[in-house]
Amino acid sequence: MRKLLIIFLCACTLIGCSEYRVSDDPALQLVFSCDTLSFDTVFTAQGSATAQLKLYNPNSHALEIDRVWLTDHTAFQVNVDGEADLSRLTSLQINGGDSLFVFVRVDINPLNSNSPVLVTDQLHFHLTTGKTQQVELEAFGQNVIRIGNKGKTVVDDIVFSDTVPYLISDTLIVGGPMTIKPGARLYMHRNACIIAQGDISANGSLTQPILICGDRLERLFDSVPYRYAGGGWDGIYIRTGQPKTYSFQHVDILSGNVGLSCSSSCTTALPYLTMDGCRIHNHNKYGLVLQHVNALVTNTEISNCASYCVYCEGGKHDFIHSTVASYFGYTNIRVQSVSKEEKAAVYINNSPKNPQTRTSFINSIITGYLENQLELAFPTDQLYKGAFKGNYLKTDTIGLRYASDNIYWQKTDTADVFVNDYYKYKEYNYYDFRLDSLSPAIGIGDSIASLSYPTDKNGNSRAGLKPDAGCYQYQP
Repeated sequence: MRKLLIIFLCACTLIGCSEYRVSDDPALQLVFSCDTLSFDTVFTAQGSATAQLKLYNPNSHALEIDRVWLTDHTAFQVNVDGEADLSRLTSLQINGGDSLFVFVRVDINPLNSNSPVLVTDQLHFHLTTGKTQQVELEAFGQNVIRIGNKGKTVVDDIVFSDTVPYLISDTLIVGGPMTIKPGARLYMHRNACIIAQGDISANGSLTQPILICGDRLERLFDSVPYRYAGGGWDGIYIRTGQPKTYSFQHVDILSGNVGLSCSSSCTTALPYLTMDGCRIHNHNKYGLVLQHVNALVTNTEISNCASYCVYCEGGKHDFIHSTVASYFGYTNIRVQSVSKEEKAAVYINNSPKNPQTRTSFINSIITGYLENQLELAFPTDQLYKGAFKGNYLKTDTIGLRYASDNIYWQKTDTADVFVNDYYKYKEYNYYDFRLDSLSPAIGIGDSIASLSYPTDKNGNSRAGLKPDAGCYQYQP
């Protein structure tokens, strides 16, 4: 009996230790978390974030790696299980059922091309069984024009072209005219901002929009790009004491702290801002701030800000066929570094200072997931000169004498306003503020007001149709 017990215990020991015994079976191999490790666009001479690759041994016996190497070894840097010198990896054992991590970065030298260039390499693993496995590495390198380093960069005037993207590292102060050509791309480093003191001409087009966003182009994790997280940079600030003009057409301003803040110290002749076909989206504080500025905002989406999407104080502001949607952080994944404040989508402050605030919304949408998305702050009705007509509004301020022909949200409403107002990251369904097929905003706009805007933000025609509220005409 004792002999049988000893044999049994030895057998259990051998079985329990099998995952530590290195196999010489050439049929066994490792499993990788991906066959190709891909990086998003990497700016030359800047370097990427670190990507992760997992090696897993699904076998019951251990496998040993006796050599790891890169084919080219010019752009990619690899760290295997804490070792950055691949020549030192001569006996790396992965036990049965165990795994290890490989960390990869890429640093691409300036290229002889203004267009993105694909850079590739291969990471090889040779096992003591004689088998060699490999993972493809790839990244797109992009030359950029760098502006600033640390501190402030002050220029008299500046022109941004569409030839090569720009990387703005810190604070850029433009004392005179600023021109942004169609198709230009401005990537902003963390905490970077633009302070404009002169006239602005940022006139993109439907086919060549202007992009202003953060410089983190990789993924935060899983299926979530960094551009989905607000606060990647600071903002655009227009500051003046003179009646300057600012034109923004087809400009996307994404994922900063503040989208566009336009403020003046003028009390008589005010600066004038026009925006058409623009998108201000996903900011940790405000979207569009207008203080003592006249503004015309058309066919524009202003969405998902932790505080007010639109703040108006002093000046005459007309919003026509625009969509203001406040769904910041409305998702099943924690992406944002700040929480949504209990703020309305639109705040209109009739300041006692001159000039009086006169803000109008025509054929527009103001909504969000809070019950009241329009906040009006002024002493008496008689002091307010604005108007609301042909809109879809989610507000409890519905008895105003200057509001007519609007559709108001009700708690009993069941139809969705938009295609998607909730971010489902596993389904890759990001926010989409085009109109849903049953949207209550369809066909409620004022036809006369829409005559001057025959196409929507995406170039779809409103001609011959009852116009929809918002910047997007419903497309069946």
